[in-house]
Amino acid sequence: MSPLETIQPLQWADLATLAPELTLVIAAILISVLDLLLPNKVNRNFTGVLSLAAIAVSLFFVIWKMTGMSAVADAPHAAQVVQLLGQSYRIDDFANLMKILFLSGTGLIVFMSLGSIREDEIQHKGEYYYLLLPAVLGAMIMASSGELITMYVGLELLSITSYVLAGLKKNDLKSNESAFKYLVLGSISSAFILYGMSFLYGMTGMTNVGEIGAVLAGNAANFEILLYVSFFLMLAGFGFKIAVAPFHVWAPDVYEGAPTPVTAFLAVVSKAAGFAILFRIMYNVYFQLLGGPQNNFGEDAFLAVLIVAAIAMIVGNAAALRQRNVKRLLALSGVANAGYMLVPIGVSMISIHASNFSELIFYLFAYLLMNIGAFAVVMAVSRAAGHNDVKGFAGLYYRAPYTAVAMTILLLSFAGIPLTGGFIGKVFIVLGAVQMHAYWIATIMIVTAVISLYYYFGIIRQMYMRSDGEEREIKLTAPLGITIWVCAVATVAIGIFPNFVFQFINHFFSVSFDLFIQ
Repeated sequence: MSPLETIQPLQWADLATLAPELTLVIAAILISVLDLLLPNKVNRNFTGVLSLAAIAVSLFFVIWKMTGMSAVADAPHAAQVVQLLGQSYRIDDFANLMKILFLSGTGLIVFMSLGSIREDEIQHKGEYYYLLLPAVLGAMIMASSGELITMYVGLELLSITSYVLAGLKKNDLKSNESAFKYLVLGSISSAFILYGMSFLYGMTGMTNVGEIGAVLAGNAANFEILLYVSFFLMLAGFGFKIAVAPFHVWAPDVYEGAPTPVTAFLAVVSKAAGFAILFRIMYNVYFQLLGGPQNNFGEDAFLAVLIVAAIAMIVGNAAALRQRNVKRLLALSGVANAGYMLVPIGVSMISIHASNFSELIFYLFAYLLMNIGAFAVVMAVSRAAGHNDVKGFAGLYYRAPYTAVAMTILLLSFAGIPLTGGFIGKVFIVLGAVQMHAYWIATIMIVTAVISLYYYFGIIRQMYMRSDGEEREIKLTAPLGITIWVCAVATVAIGIFPNFVFQFINHFFSVSFDLFIQ
């Protein structure tokens, strides 16, 4: 029987399953039409409110579906996983948890943008708000994909929309240059990924990642060279998407040139989507090749991920030491943090260490809070100072004490200081590496985290121990101020009570059924 004959067409009942995605599609179309039809004198903040409402409805549907699946106590977990079009699209708790992350991050970014975006930064606010919807939709498709073609469609939807968002400062030559660089390098990285995927299809004749792994597990020795070529092509491509060294050269320029809310989106949602698809492929395709008697490819693949993680930690933190532009500094900090988040993927999993996904999703959540809160502060400070230099934070405590305290909390979390989410996330990742006897990567992680204290505390020193001599007033809109403090308080909350987050993840997530595609 042909594989196509086993695929069931979509039914009307499946539309309820796809409610989170359909909500974003419908909202993006309606808001874009409204934005085109209404006269220019109408304030475009209403498009932001509508986009935020669409994101909230989509998030509600994701949580409703996830809790509904969990409530079916009598059914085996495998029966609760919804598979559409021959597992091209999967609704499982791996995808649901990632979608909650994507939608929460995008919602906070939209919310902090309301009334905070200047005309000289983004001329067409309506475009900014409704373009975020297809971007986060692409991330959601990536998380739910069970086969290569669907993954690539989601990847390109996210990528193309991100290219447009990065270039919204149309009258800024530096922004135009960075957006063009992002477009060219992003297209090359997508080509690398597609070329690597084509090798997997050529070796197996399949696009379903679970079936690819099963076929390669019995025939790896026959395709050893092609396996290496395919893997390193995709690793390079995904390395660009998550901005990990040595594939990170675009990040500082794009982060600096893009509007600050778009930078926050690229730093959080786009990066997390890359990790989602990388995690799914690594454990469905290459994990099954570990311990093979005929070759060492599986071990080499996971070791390569750890080597890239180590390079990212070293390069990102070392480059940030001399950086004076805050947005570029946060970009290089993101490179280092991408290295930290690669560790749970690279150390693999066995019966004594199966918490890789919990470690990754916890740190991603902490990273989301740190970045969105920090970029919200950067928006306010940069507006007052007229530039993005670190010296713009001079004397911030004396001009806006509450904002300075919130930024301090976020920077302490970045640095991995106790009682913050960043500290707990790093500790669990290090413990997982030690449990798998990967002492070398745990050592690099600890040493580079200590090095990062220098540049994070450099900003804190500016806020409390320096003065800019001009006493520029820091003006915060209500959404911007609320976002800053929501992120700061949540960062401390998950640092003090991490078990609530881990229990929530472990209650829903099952390695056997949600991660591995049967």
